[in-house]
Amino acid sequence: MNVGISVPLPAYLVDVGFMARKAEELGFESFFCAEHPFMPVHTTSRFPGSEDGVIPESYSHFVDPFVALARASGTTSRIKLGTGIVLVPERNPLVLAKEVSTLDHFSGGRFLFGIGAGWLREETEIMGGDFDHRWTQTRESILAMKELWTKAEAEFHGKYYNFPLVRSYPKPVQKPHPPVLLGGGAKNVLQRIVAWGDGWLPNRVTPDQLRESRATLDRLAKDAGRDPSAISITVHGQPADRDLIRRLLDAGANRVLVRPATVKTEAEMDKELTRIAEAVL
Repeated sequence: MNVGISVPLPAYLVDVGFMARKAEELGFESFFCAEHPFMPVHTTSRFPGSEDGVIPESYSHFVDPFVALARASGTTSRIKLGTGIVLVPERNPLVLAKEVSTLDHFSGGRFLFGIGAGWLREETEIMGGDFDHRWTQTRESILAMKELWTKAEAEFHGKYYNFPLVRSYPKPVQKPHPPVLLGGGAKNVLQRIVAWGDGWLPNRVTPDQLRESRATLDRLAKDAGRDPSAISITVHGQPADRDLIRRLLDAGANRVLVRPATVKTEAEMDKELTRIAEAVL
């Protein structure tokens, strides 16, 4: 089964290089790291992952995913390395394209580019993003990055990003570029995936919901002249439940990501990853 591991919060208690190496040794397929660069102290935004909408204190304790995955890349040789997710409206596409291609280059083509547009208005706006039109901005950023990844000399002229002919190297190992996996369950996420993405990265989804979405995604892909099998689904943040993982895979997922419990030492993480492997692999 294609089961991956995602870094728990706080994301810096255990060396991610150790975590990734152990995950690879145990046979996990992928290793994912998420981001929030900071948490505003005062906010009216509601956290979508809980009924009360309160943002967990742990959300102040992410690490930079590219630094973390570069560390993981240096301690592994086979496991795929993914962002789950990068907040695209909060980053400049010229710099972000460089980070993606550099990581893909040094990892030997193992990077999976999980992206999102964000749910925290104050964070997005502090970073200069257009929260009300964040998916439009995200799309434009991805299109700009595709130009940089695939052309010797690239330019882009849009509403949010505008640059003349530039050269940007290295190019990604994966051609034409690493898979772009769109996170979340926004109303039009499946249409966006077919139009300019390569996969879906949902979090709070049941096997029945996934089966329905997979059918919709396949239909939209066929209507657009795309091969449905080339569009992946990666289900994020699931418990170490073999039956649930099997039902998600049977419903159309290509991989399922399990988040280990938060521990403070490498010895504890070794035991936790071994426990998960014995439960699901």
